[in-house]
Amino acid sequence: MSDLVSLPEMEAAAERIAGVALRTPLVRFSHDPAPAAAGEPLLLVKPESLQPIGAFKVRGAYAAISSLPPDERRRGVVTHSSGNHAQAVAYAARAFDVKAVLVMPHTAPAVKVDACIALGAEIVYVEPTSQARAETAGKLADAHGFAMIPPYDDARVIAGQGTVGMEIVQDRPDVDVVLVPVGGGGLIAGVSAAVKALRPEARVIGVEPELAADARDSMAAGRPVAWEAEQTARTIADALRVQQVGDLPFAHMRAHVDGIITVTEDEIRTTMRRLAREARLIAEPAGAVATAAYLYHRAELPTGRTYVSILSGGNC
Repeated sequence: MSDLVSLPEMEAAAERIAGVALRTPLVRFSHDPAPAAAGEPLLLVKPESLQPIGAFKVRGAYAAISSLPPDERRRGVVTHSSGNHAQAVAYAARAFDVKAVLVMPHTAPAVKVDACIALGAEIVYVEPTSQARAETAGKLADAHGFAMIPPYDDARVIAGQGTVGMEIVQDRPDVDVVLVPVGGGGLIAGVSAAVKALRPEARVIGVEPELAADARDSMAAGRPVAWEAEQTARTIADALRVQQVGDLPFAHMRAHVDGIITVTEDEIRTTMRRLAREARLIAEPAGAVATAAYLYHRAELPTGRTYVSILSGGNC
């Protein structure tokens, strides 16, 4: 437990990212002006799609890079990512005027790759497996002295992502259930740590595609369970195709997360449409999964009056 990210670490990260990452609002899903019926729960969406790079990842990337000693930071940074974390690292690196090298799968969506290039980063393409990405990034770090900025298995990154959970509880102290997308686990690790520190009675539920349900299997097994890249590649939610949750995120999940829900591809697509039409919010597939869990799997969720779903990104 001593290795888990603490609330003071997340508060320090919040200070470092202030003015860089947007403090996103909580948006009521339904725009019906009539008051909710007695007993009807309220769903609020936290749109991290409004961040300057279109996803929550800017919080963790900037928190990590800003914590580097200046001499180390000047040598440049490297990471591996399917898109959003890569763009976040490129954005933060440009803010510090340092070199960013991004190891990305050749299957990464063009909208995400183009955004990284526009930020001045150097792209290195690899096969779409977690092993190829991590090994290549590690070799580049060793060869050139770059600082590694992991996408999720890193305490600095988790502390940055935890600011999402801090803001949720600060804005809605009555929150009962927080729904969080799960890929590598950095977001749910930070959010669950923050929520449980500030409102222990709240429930934190992870959500992932049923076609990439390694987090569900990991929680059931009591250890990280890997899925093959060919399996996770089937989901439209490209940001959640991580084959296995990180070790440090999994430790946070074991300590703080109350359950995992899976959603179907049709539910993801339909929720993307509903978020656009009913909440005027653009969600990429991964960004829609948490709201999909509320809309289509409410009976599987803990009961409560106030639910918050995290819309993790809108780059699609």
